Amino acid sequence: MMTSENGSVLSCIDVGKSFGPAVALDSFSLDLHDGVILALLGPSGCGKTTALRVMAGFERPARGEVWVGGRRVFGERTWVAPENRRIGMVFQDWALFPHLDVWHNIAFGLDAGNDHRVREVLDLVRLTGFERRMPHELSGGQQQRVALARALAPSPEVILLDEPFSNLDASLRSSVRAEVRNVLKEAKATAIFVTHDQEEALSMADEMAVMAAGRVLQVGPPHEVYGAPANRRVAELVGEANFFPARVENGRAATPLGIVATPGLGDGDVEVMVRPESVLVERDPVGDARVEDAEFYGHDQLIRARLSDGAIVDVRLLGPRPDLTIGATVRVELAGPAHLFRAGDDDGALFPYCGIGSVLKGAVGE
Repeated sequence: MMTSENGSVLSCIDVGKSFGPAVALDSFSLDLHDGVILALLGPSGCGKTTALRVMAGFERPARGEVWVGGRRVFGERTWVAPENRRIGMVFQDWALFPHLDVWHNIAFGLDAGNDHRVREVLDLVRLTGFERRMPHELSGGQQQRVALARALAPSPEVILLDEPFSNLDASLRSSVRAEVRNVLKEAKATAIFVTHDQEEALSMADEMAVMAAGRVLQVGPPHEVYGAPANRRVAELVGEANFFPARVENGRAATPLGIVATPGLGDGDVEVMVRPESVLVERDPVGDARVEDAEFYGHDQLIRARLSDGAIVDVRLLGPRPDLTIGATVRVELAGPAHLFRAGDDDGALFPYCGIGSVLKGAVGE
């Protein structure tokens, strides 16, 4: 496995790409290291698939550089065709050849006489015995594994997967995600997969890159990006979040859920972000909030409560809570980490709050 000077198997540096007046990639930069599965997460239209197509060589950028395996494949006076980039591609619709059986679909991109490699990847994706099946005779999950085997067969530097689970039934996605991750890890593959599904990115990736408006906003392990979002936009795109305007005065910020300690942060307006699992809700006849909605998912429950000032707060609880019915009077308070962003500054610094024990009930006006 070849890498560039910074140790990356794949690098995009200040890449720009437009389609007429529409900017798809704006100073897009990303590094992918050996053996890492990276999720490229973002809303529809943010440039995720365009970024993947630029890496693969299906789109030519207007500027920037792309490096694969320590070799520049796009840049000043440089253009390497897709078939020479040593990149494996798994398309959204899998793009299997309907007139070829499983064996010949996998062998399509290999030189003659590579039967041993076909057998290796068939075993890797656990499809030994399916060699003579036609694509229409396979389940959706099996078709996807054939597409993955075909991408892995030539031993590429990087595997790119474009919305790889979008064509699967919801009931299949979780198990197929686990299968694909296991295959990629067993193959010691380096991979990027594009998704707009937060759960998919958080559960499958070693690292995630959060995109918006053609740019990468933050890259890191899923637990770090979720737990310490770089700005409000990242917090909104990764997981659920409650936001409350507040003002820091003398190292404290008053929120509708309680006082948040802000050591080292100067006075000024901020937004306080609280994840739903960091909020406590309890039935309380003298509470100052009311349950507006309750959604039960089996393993957890989402409670939506309206506070006395009219603000809405989402609370996520483990298991059923039959006492928290719609219309119930409740007490709602902060019970876990909060994060503060400078108000109106999407690119501003993050100020984590860790002193959970110093949260005080009745923050407003205290």
